[in-house]
This record gives sequence, C-alpha cells and structure tokens, in this order.
Amino acid sequence: MPKKTFEGAEKAGVHLIVQIKENQPALYEGAAHCCRKAKPLSGCQTVDEDKRNRHETRVVGVFDATDAVAGTAWESHVAAIIQVDRTVHKRIAATGLWTTSYETSFYLSNRPIKAGKAARKIREHWGVENKLHYVRDVTMAEDASRIRKNPGIFARMRSFAYNILRSNQSDTIAQDRFAAACGGVDYLLSLNY
Repeated sequence: MPKKTFEGAEKAGVHLIVQIKENQPALYEGAAHCCRKAKPLSGCQTVDEDKRNRHETRVVGVFDATDAVAGTAWESHVAAIIQVDRTVHKRIAATGLWTTSYETSFYLSNRPIKAGKAARKIREHWGVENKLHYVRDVTMAEDASRIRKNPGIFARMRSFAYNILRSNQSDTIAQDRFAAACGGVDYLLSLNY
C-alpha cells in the first residue's frame, strides 16, 4: 500500500480506509501493538446469521493512530486504526458438524471514524469484491487468462461484458453469459447497453 494512495485521497478530499497486510511488517506490528495496548475510541459488534450454513460475528474497534505512526512516514496520513475480529462458524454439509475460525484484520483510515460506520464501509467493500472481482475471476476466468499481449484491452472487454450482463441480469452471471454465448446475434442485440 503506497503512501501515494493516501496523498491522492487527501488531495481529492475523500475518506480512505485501507487494509494493512503482513507484507508491511513494521506498519502491521505497530497497528497490532497499538490495538493490544490502547483503549478503543469506539466499538461495535455485528452478527450475520442464517447465511447459508455460516454464522459470522465481527467485533470492530477504532483506535487513535497517533502513537502507532509517530515518527514514521505514515504520521501525516493516518488518523485511525480499525481492528476487526471475525469469528466464523461454518456448517459442513457432509458431516453436519460446525467448524470455527478466527481472524483479525487491521485497517488504516485517513480520518477519524466511528466503529459502526467503519464496520459498514468494510462490509460494503466485500460486496464489491463478491459482485465484481469474484465474478471476473471465476465466471470470466480472468486469473487463468494466458493473454500476454495487450492484456489491458481484454480486461476492459471483460469489464464491458460484465457491466452489460449485470445491467440485464435475469439469472446468475454465469447463466446469463452462457445464454449470450448460445443466443446468437439476436440475443446480443436484445440486451440494453
């Protein structure tokens, strides 16, 4: 995660929330240490029940980032650290048993934020991930693409196709894609662009 992203958000006057990954160990450890030692400025808990054999509880805490980024290049960019603890219970259909997993994620915010709003914004991001990136990766096999000359052109073509299918969606994207492939030119011309 480059600092240019935070600088661009500051110039544009937008609120930015970015997940910290372990590939930035100093920043990640600083955030984790801050969240272990400090008292949260705000907190909330959300629960997703009845989601296809999955029960997820998220505990969100927002911490002041001042101590964690003091004296670093991030000092002028980061205002808050968001900690999300997830407990996920999944039912295994074959056995009927439940498995439990735990995960902690850390996010940086360029502005102060309340825990409830942070929880909503982080969940909204996963909606984008599930509706766009997953479909492009799985249904359109973007990750498996072996195109090496001008891959950006084909990525844009997949984006156009995805947007057209999404705006005309009658079933799943995979089934609509199959219908477009089998329906011929008349079917394609009947779609709204």
